[in-house]
Parts: sequence; structure tokens; C-alpha cells
Amino acid sequence: MIMMPKKWSLELARGVAIGATVTAAAAGLLATGAGKQSWAGLKESPKQLVDEVWQIIYRDYVDASFNRNDWRQVRQQVLSREYSSKEEAYKAIREMLDKLGDPYTRFMDPQQFANLRVDTSGELTGVGIQLAQEEKTDRLVVIAPIENTPAARAGILAQDYIVSIDGRSTKGMDINEAVSLIRGRPGTTVRLVIERGKQTLEFTLKRERIEIHAVRHELRETPTGKVGYIRMTQFNGNASQDVREAIRKLESQGVSGYILDLRSNPGGLLQASIDIARMWMNKGTIVSTVTRVGEAERYEASRRPLTERPLVILVDGGSASASEILAGALQDNGRATLVGTKTFGKGLVQSVRELQDGSGVAVTIAKYLTPSGKDINKEGIVPDVEISLTDEQREKIIKDRAIGTPADPQYARAVDVLTDLVRRNTNTLRQGSAR
Repeated sequence: MIMMPKKWSLELARGVAIGATVTAAAAGLLATGAGKQSWAGLKESPKQLVDEVWQIIYRDYVDASFNRNDWRQVRQQVLSREYSSKEEAYKAIREMLDKLGDPYTRFMDPQQFANLRVDTSGELTGVGIQLAQEEKTDRLVVIAPIENTPAARAGILAQDYIVSIDGRSTKGMDINEAVSLIRGRPGTTVRLVIERGKQTLEFTLKRERIEIHAVRHELRETPTGKVGYIRMTQFNGNASQDVREAIRKLESQGVSGYILDLRSNPGGLLQASIDIARMWMNKGTIVSTVTRVGEAERYEASRRPLTERPLVILVDGGSASASEILAGALQDNGRATLVGTKTFGKGLVQSVRELQDGSGVAVTIAKYLTPSGKDINKEGIVPDVEISLTDEQREKIIKDRAIGTPADPQYARAVDVLTDLVRRNTNTLRQGSAR
């Protein structure tokens, strides 16, 4: 009998943070083993490890057709072989998962899985890139650089393609191999060749320790009065509490409205996105998840919002996964106006499981739908007010650390939109009082 590990209730970001850590390429649920229970003979039985992964896929994978593969026949094929080492088993597992045609369902050896778990500590050692593997082309694409990191300071942008790493072509390269090549000891360097449109650019970046502060907030004086600006760079374990504290502090300072900046935010914890949505919503559905047998869960507002003041959300092509859950919930419920460009389009949920030898497997178990029932996977969310930036504008904003300032055209447009919302809200309140 296969002993299945218990789950952690932790959702992962869509991309991979390049550092001493790896994050799963999905918005999904992280699961870990229930401890190192005795499973006699596993380490001497690589075949049993292969079967363990097969069983997890058979039970949980979102596509009941397994990408039109006879999954029972696949089991016969992989178990008919003899494996003389765990490395041979790992190779067979990866070949088995490749049949699913799903870049988000992937195997991690013990070191890769250990790196993933370190990532939850919120500290990276590397250059600060959120990386993903493009589904159709398998090319390595930057979701977003992490603010105030070597990658951001050098001018690497969301949607850049990584062509080579220290002279090695990334064509056909697995995302885990790319992570291993880019991360390293602080003070050492890595050379990246980037393709950006028709340009080919080269960057030599010095690795460093990176502490990730996912939330920051400021009181801004604008033509419409005091505005609360909240910038989120990911949905980590502290994000909900940090946003809660930010709203309460800004409320006490008498703000008239809010700008929530989710640009270049690749996602994070599912529960964090739900908790934060509830801080703004009085009622309505936040998100629903759908497994291969139908709707699994529907999350609703708790009718205890922290504020009902007007809200504008900034999004772009680097806003993914949990960012899209939050933005989609608030847009569909008419609670916020979205400004910027179309989001990334990542609507799949992964469960990451620790296997008994310390390796792990990420499995797509569901997709999520916005409150209106929209499946945004590969489609993204279109903002209510679209305003694009040129590559030159984005690069200058990042280098000048001007994100969320009047020198940032998208932020400036968000202020204009919020000004209009505040005026309309004020007129509505006056009319209500007059009655």
C-alpha cells in the first residue's frame, strides 16, 4: 500500500524565484510528507518511488484523460523496467510526467525540493528573477524581477527571454537546471543573455542575499486628497497580516481611497489572496476551484471588510496566479477598477507532495475560476483601463526606483481613475444624506 503524505495548506507562486530557492511554477497547494515514517526498503527500491508518483497522478491529476494517455498502460511500461539507482528512477518519473504535456506538473529531486522548502523562509540567494517555462515553446521567460535586486537594478524586465546562462544555451533546458545555474554563492557572478523583442542583451549580475518584503505602504498626497498606496510583490505567509496592518494604519490617517499595486507580482499563497480579498469585499464569491470531477471549493467574502473606500488595482503581464485571483475577484464584484495591461493568465492549481526519499512532485489538481465563472488560464484578465509602457519606460522606472510615483505613467493614470471614483463616491454619499 502506498503511504500518501499529508498536505501543507500553502499555495505556491507561479514562477521560480532564482536564488538558493525554488518556488513551484503554479498557484496551488503545497503539500509535504507527514514526517519520515519508516517505509522499509524504499531507498533500496527505486521502482516503488516511480509507482508512488504514478499513483499520485492517477488519483489527483486534473485531466482525467491524462493528455490522452492510457495511464494504466504507462504504469505497466515504467514498472516493467529494472532500476539500478534512484537517478534512473528520477529519469523515468520525468519521462512519465512529460507525457502529460503540462509544464507545471514536474518532479524535483531531494535537493530541488529542499530548495523549494527553503523559499518559504522569504530569503533568497541569487539575482532576484521570477522565472517560468513558457508552455508552448518551453522557452525560459522572466515573469518579473524582484524589486531592489541585482536583476531589477540591471534592468531585466518581465517577459524577457533567457537565451543563455554563462554561455550555455537554454534551448531545451529544464527550468530546474536553469535555476541551478543561476543561483549560487553571494558575491559570485552569473552572465545572462536576454532576448527582448528584436534585441539581444547581455547582463553580468552579482549574486547576493535577498530578503523579500512582500508588502509596503505609503500615504500619498494627490489632487484628490490623501490616498493609500499599497505595493505587493508576492503573496507570502506574512502578506495577509501586512496588508491588514497597512489598511488599518491608512484608514486611521483619513485616506479617501486606495491604489493596490500588483504589477510584476507572480503570486503566492492561495489563502493569502482570499484573506486579502475579504478585507475589501462585503459580499460575493472570491474564487472557485474545479477538479476533474467538478467544483471542489467556492470561497466567499466574510462580510467583514476593513474598508469600503474606492479602490484601483494596478496590473500587468507579470501579475499572475494569486494576483489574478485577487484582481479577478475585486473586478468581477465591482469592488475595484483595474488599470494597466492584461495579466499573465495562470489559472491552474498545483499540489506539491514530498515523496518518501525527500524528493517531491508538483501535480496540477484543479483550475480556478473568477467569480463570473471565467477561466483565465492562458487568457489573463483584461483591465478596465488599459495603459501600456514601452520597454524603455519600464526599464527607466525600475532603474530610477520610480515604481508607484508620478513618474510612473500607469500609477499616474491610476490616480486619475481613483480621483474620479472618489468624486462619484462623495456625490453618492451626499445624495444619500440629502434624502
